[in-house]
Amino acid sequence: MSGGNDVIVSIENDIILRVTVNRPEKRNALSRAVLDTLREAFADNASDVNLRVAVLTGAGDKSFAAGGDLKDLSVLRTVEEARGLAEQAKAALNAVRNFPVPVIAALNGNAMGGGAELAVACDFRIADTHARIGFVQGRLNISTAWGGGVDLMRLVGPKTALDLLCRSSMLAAEDAISIGLVDRAAAEDEDLHHCVNNFLQPYLLQVPQVLRAFKALAIGARRGLGRVELDTVE
Repeated sequence: MSGGNDVIVSIENDIILRVTVNRPEKRNALSRAVLDTLREAFADNASDVNLRVAVLTGAGDKSFAAGGDLKDLSVLRTVEEARGLAEQAKAALNAVRNFPVPVIAALNGNAMGGGAELAVACDFRIADTHARIGFVQGRLNISTAWGGGVDLMRLVGPKTALDLLCRSSMLAAEDAISIGLVDRAAAEDEDLHHCVNNFLQPYLLQVPQVLRAFKALAIGARRGLGRVELDTVE
């Protein structure tokens, strides 16, 4: 187990990478230090050929991730400084997007703003019953800047994505499932960890190189590769 106090990184049974943002007292806000550690956690384990899946979650039961840390945002004074933070965050989320095996976001609580962008950087989202997800950047007079707006358009389509962005509201898990933003929600009496593990079981039966091949196709499609380019990936 590693990653420091704010991000806990462990490998379970040599095949599951588990990454937990561990700042429950800050609603698991994504500080610059946390973003760097997230990037390192995924980049450093990308070459582990034994891994079959990765699970990303937050500590506690209130928040998956609350977006950027207000302390970091409060010291931004110039466009260049804001752009620097956005590029740092995008690099962290790209490490998640490009991880060579499937990544599951276990939404233990609310995913807001940049936290929602982190959630859609993952391949799948499984939510606890009380969890909500929302692209609330508009409430702060900012736009998505970590690549999550593009991911949202891909997931739910431009029309629905635009509506979600403009409303800047939070969606309950079941409502998010109905539009394809969340893939599964735990039952009322089901532990999220149990729900995630049930979801993972078929994946764990696959050999790692096959999962990597399938994920390579998904990465190519996410990047907008056409049929000819994807044929070369396959």
